[in-house]
Formats: sequence, structure tokens, C-alpha cells
Amino acid sequence: MSEQSRSTGRIRGTGSRRRKPSRRHRAKVVAAWTVAGVVVVGGAGLGYAYLALDGNLSSIDIDAKLGTDRPDDVDDGSQDILVLGSDSRSGDNGKYGEDEGAARSDTAMVMHIDKGHKTASVVSIPRDTLIERPACESDTTGDQVPAEHRAMFNTAYEVGGPACAVKTVESMSGIRMDHYLEVDFTGFKELIDELGGVEITTKTAIDDSKSHLDLEPGTHTLNGEQSLGLVRTRKSVGDGSDLGRIQLQQAFIKALMDQTKSVGVFTSPTKLYGLADAATKAVTTDSGLGSVKKLTGFANGLKGLSAKNVHMVTLPVEYDPADPNRVLPQEKAGRQVWAALKHDRPIPASATEKSAGDKGDAAEVVE
Repeated sequence: MSEQSRSTGRIRGTGSRRRKPSRRHRAKVVAAWTVAGVVVVGGAGLGYAYLALDGNLSSIDIDAKLGTDRPDDVDDGSQDILVLGSDSRSGDNGKYGEDEGAARSDTAMVMHIDKGHKTASVVSIPRDTLIERPACESDTTGDQVPAEHRAMFNTAYEVGGPACAVKTVESMSGIRMDHYLEVDFTGFKELIDELGGVEITTKTAIDDSKSHLDLEPGTHTLNGEQSLGLVRTRKSVGDGSDLGRIQLQQAFIKALMDQTKSVGVFTSPTKLYGLADAATKAVTTDSGLGSVKKLTGFANGLKGLSAKNVHMVTLPVEYDPADPNRVLPQEKAGRQVWAALKHDRPIPASATEKSAGDKGDAAEVVE
């Protein structure tokens, strides 16, 4: 690290130091890497290391917890996966903030893979979206948690864990989630370092006092810490809200997906194992993906996906008139988005054109 970086404590294109994030921002990054991370696991071909790596994985039996009161399981070859990033401060994540005994899903994406596994649509759900949260069972006490009107979306995970988060998304969308992936951002920071960094080109300077990221216009290879800073950035994107940050995260996913295609994992057993080890430590899955063999079989079906074939949108929302720090789903437009996924069709552009989520304009910041 340069003397200048030590003296300022800011993350620059050539440095790696980063201040501890606030509770509000500390987990925004995790799901921003998940789609590409799964492709890494599948593309790596982990056959020789199944037994060694199985011990890294954690899994949850979502089906047993939710029972049969769920949307129909449509067996047409398409798949829907809920990807969450929680803000738990337990374990190795403690250095990013105090463990307060509860976690929220600060980042959530529904990934729909078409029945041919050639294209995918990703719908980001803003954490501050006010929703009708269904009744859930607490995953800590087993008690019934009553339904709540105008609950923030990310409280579903807080009160009922992964099963409640899945139940809430299924209630909102009418779509059964085939799989669940929860991502630990410390693990994915290590994955970025194993990859050798991610190349990002900034069109304008980024100087964000909250994420402590300072980049000049140009091309940068960001390490794990710098990547955390990038996807936490909001002041330099659009209207400065979380909606803008979501678009920046989506741009980062595409850059990461491109990066995984060129790291040479097939020709380096050492890099292969390092990537596999970091990736399997970073995720918690549903029981259907709860082994390296199952996870790899799933991810091998995604190897044909490239960034250009992944369409990313934010759930259509509008600012809440009663509280500008919250957003409300646009019901008609939201139905269009979910219907497209349910019927394995592309999301129409008209569904998001009037959404507040379109104000992020990340394309004006990064390529």
C-alpha cells in the first residue's frame, strides 16, 4: 500500500485499505456477486475435490419448513432462485461491524433461468420496499410471527430466516422458488482476490465518502476490498439512493461474469481449488443444492450464460409519499415482471420505464 493510501485511509485504484462500513451498508455487496459466483463453481469442474469441499457448504431444508402451501412447482426446465445477502456480523464477518444477534437481507435478487438455460433474467428487490409480509415461523424460537402490513422487505429474513424470505418472495411473485442461495460477503471478497480482481472501467470519477472509494476515470482492476467499496457506493450514482446502488451492483455482476471467463481456471489446478474453496465457503444453499456434487450439477447448466444474455432489472417501485426513505411496489408493472418470469418470457421494457429504480443510471458511471 502506498504512503498516500496509508495517510488517507481511502480506497484507491491501486490500494486496498477500507474503513469499516456502517450497519446500513455492510451487506449490500453479497448478492451482487452470487450469479457470477455460481458460474465459477460450475465452470471450474470440481469432481476431484467433492469430498474435501463438501465440508465447506451449509444448507437449509426450505421445503420442509414451508410445507405444501406454496405456488405450483412448474416443471418446464426453467428455474427460479432466490439469492440473498444477509448482514449477519457473526464469525469472520465481525470485523465489518458488531454482531447484534439478528440479520436482515440487505440485498435480494430473484434469478430466473429460461428453460433452455441460454438466457436469464434477474430482478433486484430493494430492501426498503414496503410489502405485505406473510405470517412466518421464527427460525430461532419456532414461534409463529404474525403477518405485517407495510413491513420492509428485508425484515422477512430477520424475523423468520431463509424460509420466511422465500415465503415472502413467493407471496409477492406467485412463483415457486426452486432454489435458495445465501452469500457471505467476506467469503466473496476472498473469491474476488482468488480470481485476481475484477476489471472495471469508470467513465467518471467516483469519490464516495460513505463507501470510501476514490477512483479516477479509467480502467481499474479492483481487489476484494475495493470491490466491496464499489458496490457499496451510492453517492456517485443517479439520485444517491439505494436504487442507484442496485444498478451499480448489477453492472458489477456483469463485469464479474466476464472476468470468470478469462482467469484460466481450467489450466491451473491450484487456482481451481482456491476458487472452489472460496466459493463453497461463501454460500449457504437449500438442501437441493446442499453438496458440491449437486451445486456443481446445477451450475454446470449455467456455463452457457454470458453477461450479454443476463437481463437485470429492479422491481418497479415508486417512492412512498409518507416516507421518502421507503419505496412501494408498482402493482401493475410488478405483475408484468412476475408474469414474464412465470411464463418464461423476457421482461418487457415497458414494465420498468416508469419505475424509480430506473434513476440509478449506473451506465453513466461504469462500463
